[in-house]
Amino acid sequence: MPLLPAPSLPVLRRAGAATTQRVAQLDAFCLVVPPDIEPAALRGAAHGDVLTALLRRERPAAGKCVAVTLPNARQTLAVVGALAAGASAFERLSLAGEMLRVALARQPHRLALAVAGARDDRDAVVEALAAAALSQSFALPAFRAPGPAAARALREIDLHAGAGLDVARLRAGAAAANLARWLTALPPNVLDAAAYRRALTGLARDTGLELQWLGEPALRRLGAGAFLAVAAGNASRDAGIARLTWKPRKRASQGRIALVGKGILFDTGGTNLKPHRSMLDMHTDMAGSAVALGVLLALAELDAPFEVDCWLAITENRIGPLAYKPQDVVRACNGTTIQVIHTDAEGRMALADTLALAARRAPRLMLDFATLTGACVHALTERKSGVFTNRARLEPLLEAAGHQSGERVVCFPMDADYDTDLQSKVADVLQCAVDGKGDHILAARFLSRFVPPDVAWAHVDLASATRSGGLAHVATDITGFGVRWALELLLEPSLARHLEA
Repeated sequence: MPLLPAPSLPVLRRAGAATTQRVAQLDAFCLVVPPDIEPAALRGAAHGDVLTALLRRERPAAGKCVAVTLPNARQTLAVVGALAAGASAFERLSLAGEMLRVALARQPHRLALAVAGARDDRDAVVEALAAAALSQSFALPAFRAPGPAAARALREIDLHAGAGLDVARLRAGAAAANLARWLTALPPNVLDAAAYRRALTGLARDTGLELQWLGEPALRRLGAGAFLAVAAGNASRDAGIARLTWKPRKRASQGRIALVGKGILFDTGGTNLKPHRSMLDMHTDMAGSAVALGVLLALAELDAPFEVDCWLAITENRIGPLAYKPQDVVRACNGTTIQVIHTDAEGRMALADTLALAARRAPRLMLDFATLTGACVHALTERKSGVFTNRARLEPLLEAAGHQSGERVVCFPMDADYDTDLQSKVADVLQCAVDGKGDHILAARFLSRFVPPDVAWAHVDLASATRSGGLAHVATDITGFGVRWALELLLEPSLARHLEA
């Protein structure tokens, strides 16, 4: 099994009107209608008599869909979904996810996506359908014994949309999210630190990115004691912090953005060992690094107008004779001393040095992504993720990016008085509090100590990185959450103005 997925996506093609003749060339056809549509309104559409009869017999409620096989030689499957006017991006994606589950069960070779009638969000609805198709037609890594030949893959998608649909961004975002999901799904004996480094080396070579690998000797020289404390329990000395850099090719750079990702490849909890159920899926604890990497590649593909550094903190958190332990005191590379309380709070330790190193290159904005705390999941469930920032004026923009992308986030408080819960008697700061209340907030306050005040920063606690049954348009437990949100935020034209304010 390769470390990276095949780089192919179905061909996306803008299409004209969905005539009966064109529909006859399809294996599946997805059509979104208003929930209150009069069935007779579809009489003029392709196979309008069949669709009219379907809606008279079985009209779907908003957010639901029905299906019928059309009477043509190809036996095209028509999936009709209902979406109310003014539906949110999350509602669009959720309906798209339902419709594409039905459509892709037919294993179509060619698929079309369309909206009935005139509606203001037509292009956004088609984009949601396409995002669902590109996600659900992508196969996550599997290691089964050879069996029957795989079913044919989806190869072509016709998009019945207008000029408002940015196909290049749709493709780049879908490929980035699929990469993040693929890496997160890899077993921990396949994606270890050495393998991750090989994968990054190959990506850098193929995409023209600059790669710097800071291994343990280099990190020791830099004084990155927080990261090295986590890595100390590993069986091999191959942990490290990767920095990948991309610069605009066709325009002058508008400054530097830093993306930071938690890449804990397997988390046993360390000396404070996790119980079985809590440890079982800890190969996904590197989802933050996969999201950061995916966002970097999408920005490079789109030739974004700013330079991007992507910093990935790559290690395991293992148990062993050299593993760090409660009451250790370690020093991070910015000189801050940390009193260790719980070795299963390793993510903030690895991120502390990574954030401090990223800040040395003076980015205009730093975003970090991490599956950091169970407290954030308890606060929000896996349907939304938490965001924290050291710039209150960014909060509306951060939440707006969630509304627009359909990857919903909630801004949590960052008041300085929370720091009293992290006061140490022997060091500059406690790693975490002894009890777990508000740990997502305290973790963010801890991380803020490694971000200079003059650097704008937002921390994303990825409560939505995994969710049983998927989320919105994504049908797998591993969601790739964060890629759509970050692209919406970073490509928002008003971001620069908010950073300068």
